[in-house]
Amino acid sequence: MGTAATFVAHPIPTTMLLNSEPLSEEFGYLVLRVSAGGTMLWQHGWPKLMSFGERMDGFADPFGLGGAFSLALIVFAEVVCSALVILGLWTRAALVPLIIGMAVIVFMVKGDASFSEKELAMVYLFAFVTLLFTGSGRFAIDRISFS
Repeated sequence: MGTAATFVAHPIPTTMLLNSEPLSEEFGYLVLRVSAGGTMLWQHGWPKLMSFGERMDGFADPFGLGGAFSLALIVFAEVVCSALVILGLWTRAALVPLIIGMAVIVFMVKGDASFSEKELAMVYLFAFVTLLFTGSGRFAIDRISFS
């Protein structure tokens, strides 16, 4: 006759930043946010912002709003919204301009181009849509609670 082992689970406080077992999913959201947002900001948004004056006259104008205004819209998405995505601050709202911008590039600006020419914009589009569905994850400024 043996004795049964007893397991006592200690409750984890729900206010802690790390309060769940499957952290790999949360780290995945963090990596996706930082990599997609970071490369968009550093490789695409920042160069456009730094050369705004030279680019505005010849920039694509798919809606007839003028090259300078179209450039300003995409710079806002690629710089400001990407920074918000990296931080995890207002993530879903910040993703909307990025998704719209990438969809315009894929389907309008490069609509007739070969797949290889619009592949990068499609990768960004899918990454941003994925984040729209999943949210920012636990490691985001949105999730910090000060109460």
